[in-house]
Amino acid sequence: MGSEATRSLALEFASQIAPPGAIDVRRFFGGSALVRNGAQFGFVMKGILYLRVDAAMRAEFEADGSEPFSYRAAGRDVTVRRYYAVPAHVIDDPSLLRTCSERALHATPLPARKRSNTTPAVTPCG
Repeated sequence: MGSEATRSLALEFASQIAPPGAIDVRRFFGGSALVRNGAQFGFVMKGILYLRVDAAMRAEFEADGSEPFSYRAAGRDVTVRRYYAVPAHVIDDPSLLRTCSERALHATPLPARKRSNTTPAVTPCG
């Protein structure tokens, strides 16, 4: 699947998950990231939608036969257990897809704020 097809699929998922403009679709290595309020909660890679999972979601997805994102680098397999492929029955149910996407967003840490170059004043205690 080419980058334009991947982006198109990511945009389609984004439109099913939230109102137009609520989710940014950005380039992400060989795929497209789904980003909301600066937090990447999912991505599309090789035609597969992956969502960020917490322990409960991971168990549910594994029970459905879903697998974590993996890739090959430097001659070894790398598995990223923070992101799992979304089961087909979830993708086929718009309401369930929205629910799982919201859960993925809640499982995603918010991006860190940029730190100031100033040093805060320290007030001694007592």
